[in-house]
Amino acid sequence: MSQAQPQRPAEEYQDPIKYGDVFDVSGDLASKPIAPRDAATMQAAENMLLGQTPRGGPAAVMQSAANINERTGLVGHSDVTDVARDQGVTVTETVVDDQRVILESIGGQVVGKYVQPNVPMRSPGATLDKDSITIGEALEASAISAGDKPIDQSDAAAIQAAEVRATGNNEITPGGIGAEAQSAASLNTRAMRDQDKTTLGDILTDATRKLPEDKAVTKEDAERVISAEIRNDPTMTTTPGGVAASVAAAARINQQQG
Repeated sequence: MSQAQPQRPAEEYQDPIKYGDVFDVSGDLASKPIAPRDAATMQAAENMLLGQTPRGGPAAVMQSAANINERTGLVGHSDVTDVARDQGVTVTETVVDDQRVILESIGGQVVGKYVQPNVPMRSPGATLDKDSITIGEALEASAISAGDKPIDQSDAAAIQAAEVRATGNNEITPGGIGAEAQSAASLNTRAMRDQDKTTLGDILTDATRKLPEDKAVTKEDAERVISAEIRNDPTMTTTPGGVAASVAAAARINQQQG
């Protein structure tokens, strides 16, 4: 769930930014000002479970609002909302049908939700089987499962992340599959009809041939691709059968073979 950042000029803030201004919440929580310690607590909870603070996620939105509230003198640096203090700030995950569902809540009300493919941990010391699925093959699988989907920015970012992991080069290859996907995503925003847009199938059908180097998919590869797709999607979710989902599925299969 991506939330809009507060946009009003600082001088217009005569009242503090409240939870109800930026989240779909109700009751007592909606009327509470977002306080610095609330934001810090949510950030800590996100880091503990996710290993990072997602861009545009609840902690980032809360931090932005709390900074404005503090800068305009409407809350103190050490302030904490009683709902957050007494009822808690939580980040939990549940795996359902190979999907990792992450919920972020304040006082029992959900303020953020993420759905992403689940990638299991590999056993320590496990090696990849020679028949493991490669990144190129996983990309080609997404060309089959979601081939008719017009490429957007989230797809392009996921493809670029996959290319980087396959080649080991931190830069996008000029004229490579990632650059091709980015160009297609940009052109698609200007195309009026879906039939005129470039699809995943158009770009990824022969992904293995287009990659200058390839490698077997690992858990770490899948996590990078999933993260790239989610960060660039307005709803912070992955496409069913898309790039991230296919790379995650390949990682699971490789883990089972290891």
